[in-house]
Amino acid sequence: MPENESEPWEYSLYIPNDLRAVTVSRRTLRLILTMHGLIGLVDTAELLAAELVSNAVRHTKGPAALRVRWAPPGVLRIGAWDSDPEPPEPPRPPGQLLDLEDGRGLALVRACSDLWGWQPLSRFGNRGKYVWCELTAAA
Repeated sequence: MPENESEPWEYSLYIPNDLRAVTVSRRTLRLILTMHGLIGLVDTAELLAAELVSNAVRHTKGPAALRVRWAPPGVLRIGAWDSDPEPPEPPRPPGQLLDLEDGRGLALVRACSDLWGWQPLSRFGNRGKYVWCELTAAA
């Protein structure tokens, strides 16, 4: 963990319902982590963010947001908000994914993160959900 990462920080990127938002989110996340000296988390974090944002954009009709938060002593939380209050489909066991074209996203999130979950959100009269995952940085 870089010495200068002893303070918490957070970024939010509001995105339209557009599949190009997945690439914008991945590249933005790469820049954020690189600038904070967390290059060792970039590849996994990009994969996780792409899955979360892709689900938010593909399975809802409204806007979405990517949220990235660092909390000392070394936890990176990546989350995607969307406007659909329905819970995400639970991840399927890996053995059931081999022949499927869809449905692997949350299984990847579960497999590649240290912790993941979701929560319903209601804010300013808008309802939706927040799906998140965490990566722990090696000391």
